[in-house]
Amino acid sequence: MEGINITDIGTKFFEEVRESYNQDKNFHILTSLLDKDCKDTSLVNALDEVWRNSYYEGRFNLFDGIIYHQTKHCCVMTLCSRLLINTILHECHDSIYSEQLSEDRTMEKVKNFSWWPSWRKETIEYFHTCDRFQKANRSTSKKFGLMIHIQEPKSPWEVVHMDWVTAPPPSGERSYNACLVLVDRYSKTTILLPCHKDDTAMDTALLLWSRVISHTELFKNIISDRDPKFTSALWRNLHRLFGTKLSFSTAYHPQTDGLAERMIQNLEDMIRRFCAYGLGLKD
Repeated sequence: MEGINITDIGTKFFEEVRESYNQDKNFHILTSLLDKDCKDTSLVNALDEVWRNSYYEGRFNLFDGIIYHQTKHCCVMTLCSRLLINTILHECHDSIYSEQLSEDRTMEKVKNFSWWPSWRKETIEYFHTCDRFQKANRSTSKKFGLMIHIQEPKSPWEVVHMDWVTAPPPSGERSYNACLVLVDRYSKTTILLPCHKDDTAMDTALLLWSRVISHTELFKNIISDRDPKFTSALWRNLHRLFGTKLSFSTAYHPQTDGLAERMIQNLEDMIRRFCAYGLGLKD
């Protein structure tokens, strides 16, 4: 119990814990078993399952009339009285010294002071029904949007993930310093197109048409981040004419474009390995 500040816990509380044992069948049996080191199997079998399992695991100890529950990290008093359990929950979360702790810290405090079979579930419920904490607590991040299902394609090059790599150093005769990454969602085929960071939306569209679309089909859906090239009026109008749907990921849910993001990680790893061996990048 070291380091725990429980303001209203004193001698009277421990007396009430001892008295509460007489009113509960499981505690009455446990006290008899532990006090006399009794091995009566009929008494053990009379325990409820959760208590019987803990008894066989050797988790209970009796000291000064109080039953303690032992785990790998701590040994704490065992409670059965609803009134005493509520007192502990109040002291570990609501008291002035607890400062309306977060869920994890409240759980930690309860765990280090007491145990009962459903302590974890009841502590979580107590925390989430605390009106004062819900009003005083403020979120430090934006709310997550609703999950949007991406319809799985039925053939190659229907749905394409697209993103940029702008990390490579200038290389090749044309000093390429960027790469357009396309990943087919159906076959996971990847196309890497060397380009330049300052390419416009028109440059990107021409590159895409000459190097990819002319050999495949018009895409039904392009999934990308909100790069200015992909959100420009020219890019949107062009794909509206093509009948291609544009789906954009957001800063708070970049996993939407996860296939391209993952391929970019692999590409950057490969570039680092090439550079580590002193190999140059060519067209």
